[in-house]
Amino acid sequence: MTALAGCAGKDNANSKKDQIIRYNLGAEPKTLDPGLTNTTEGITVAANSFEGLLRLDEKENIVPGVAEKWEVSSDGLKYTFNLRKDAKWSDGKSVKAEDFKYAWQRALDPNIASEYAYQLFYIKNGEAFNKGKVKAEDLGIKVIDDSKLEVTLEYPTSYFLSLTAFPTYSPVRKDIVEKDPKAWSNKADTFVCNGPFKMQEWKLKDSINFVKNDNYWNAKSIKLDSLQFKLLEQASSALSAFRAGQIDFMEAPPLQETPKLLKEGVAKAYPYLGTCYISLNVSPKAKEVSADAAKALSNPKVRKALALAIDRTQIVQNVTKGGQKPATAFVSTGISEDKSGKDFRNKDYYKPEADVVEAKKLLAEAGYPDGKGFPKLSYLYNTAEDNKNIAETLQDMWRKNLGITVDLINQEKKVFMNTRKNKEYLTARGSWIADYSDPMTFLDIWVTNGGNNNTGYSNPEYDKKVGAAKLEKDTAKRMQLLHEAEDILMNDMPVIPIYFYVSVGCSKDYVKGVHKSPLGMTLFDTAYIQK
Repeated sequence: MTALAGCAGKDNANSKKDQIIRYNLGAEPKTLDPGLTNTTEGITVAANSFEGLLRLDEKENIVPGVAEKWEVSSDGLKYTFNLRKDAKWSDGKSVKAEDFKYAWQRALDPNIASEYAYQLFYIKNGEAFNKGKVKAEDLGIKVIDDSKLEVTLEYPTSYFLSLTAFPTYSPVRKDIVEKDPKAWSNKADTFVCNGPFKMQEWKLKDSINFVKNDNYWNAKSIKLDSLQFKLLEQASSALSAFRAGQIDFMEAPPLQETPKLLKEGVAKAYPYLGTCYISLNVSPKAKEVSADAAKALSNPKVRKALALAIDRTQIVQNVTKGGQKPATAFVSTGISEDKSGKDFRNKDYYKPEADVVEAKKLLAEAGYPDGKGFPKLSYLYNTAEDNKNIAETLQDMWRKNLGITVDLINQEKKVFMNTRKNKEYLTARGSWIADYSDPMTFLDIWVTNGGNNNTGYSNPEYDKKVGAAKLEKDTAKRMQLLHEAEDILMNDMPVIPIYFYVSVGCSKDYVKGVHKSPLGMTLFDTAYIQK
């Protein structure tokens, strides 16, 4: 995380007498249930309203959350967390170890179908329970008493403590959830949370308003009285609202405006561990969209040809223009593979520029010389001007370089997410932000039947490498296995990386202390308005 001081915007419709920040969240979240949400928007709200056993501070260090202290066994398999006695829910009831056990067990329940269930597979029998092979009582989660939780892992996991800071590991209350399992988190009167802010009101398609949670154990440190999440999905509308003084802080301004905003100091770029990519539907369901296109996409040579026909340098220089870097692999830059700080990203699988000669060669070998006989493709993206610009650029490159026709389809984000999840597409926009600072967060999503594997990709050898890396205790050997896994992924090419993200934020000059995490969350627990 990096601390964000205000960087411009003198127009001020927000009274400096009020400790209120109006932040543009963007798309309306489908759910704020920490065990189910899987979008940046939902995760951001959950991270500001719930708190796990531990937290990450502004330097990404592990610090106490609900747990005030913890112990790890010498073999790295058993974690014992001591919960603070003053941890409260927003309705004043105590946060108990049982709340964590219930939340984790629920997220793993196959009937709940959480897309982030795999994050808890590190817990003993987590995956087996999720697949219906064992019972809940077999899980490595044991409540010693109201203030002590014992967790046994399937294998030693060096980043497990970091995982407990992610919203999926947040506690939820059984009595609250089970009264209204599907909608409890979408209504202020049932949104019982344990973090810095609690919901006051959700105005559909307008805003989700939060206020300081006075029952939060560290409420005395929270300076804001109110945190308003605005729901302006279009970047141009958000920027207009920012300039008009209706928003105090926003991210991802329109691509065409970004260079000017950065130059003027109105915007600032921050580290961001993430990759923008293209999902290719290689599942049997692709045939239901187009049998001919599905057949073409099932050929790795076709997928590689599509990848090599893209000029990533042109995209980041002329389309995104916000400091993004061409993605020549899937795992983002910025992740260390050892204590020396050596970056995991140590090789390129292709050049940043298009390799049209090789792309055409591969397409011809696949049976489509100069694109002749190649079926029409479609590219799906969620509605936004910037996504449209990138989609049109990809469409043009594939047409000019390969002779392939691509129809563009845009959908509102909730619909888009469902379409992609249901594999009812051919090619689609993809975006992955790291959940923790380790290459595994980029690679274990593509294992067979992975919760966020919306491509249908399945390769037993890939699964084997990722599985072995999870069990390997030696850091160097573990990283080698992950490199080998990425080699397989990039050779099979079910996903086509486009660029590595940076986060661009615009802030009024009176907004101080906002933390921009490279893991994609924007946190307001230390934010305040400078009077």
